[in-house]
Amino acid sequence: MSIHREQLEEIDFTDVAEGTDLLPAVPPGEILREDFMKPLGLSANALAKALHVPTNRITAILNGSRSITADTALRLARYFNTTPTSWLNLQKNYELESRKTQGCRDYPGQGAATGRLTQTA
Repeated sequence: MSIHREQLEEIDFTDVAEGTDLLPAVPPGEILREDFMKPLGLSANALAKALHVPTNRITAILNGSRSITADTALRLARYFNTTPTSWLNLQKNYELESRKTQGCRDYPGQGAATGRLTQTA
C-alpha cells in the first residue's frame, strides 16, 4: 500500500501521535556504568587507575556532572576497545537530546528561522 503526498493531509495520525513524549536523554555516564563497568565488575577507582586519570574525573562522569572530553574518550576507547568517536557521540547526543526534552525551542528545526547566513565577497 502506498500513500501519495496529497493524501497525507487527509490521514488521521492521532492514534499513533498521542503519547509521543520524548524519552529522557541517557547520560553517557550511565552507559559507561551499566554497559561497561558493571559487567566487568569495575569500580570508579579501578577504572580511573587503569586510565591513569583522577578518580573524581570518573565519578563526575558517572554522576553526570562532567562531560566526556576528547582526552577521556581516547582513554575509554583504548581501555574498552571501542572508538573515541563513539564516546564523543554519546556525549554530543546526550547534550542535544537533553535540550529537546527540556522543551528548548532554540535548536535547529524548531520554530521559525531567526536569521540567515550571508556570504561576503
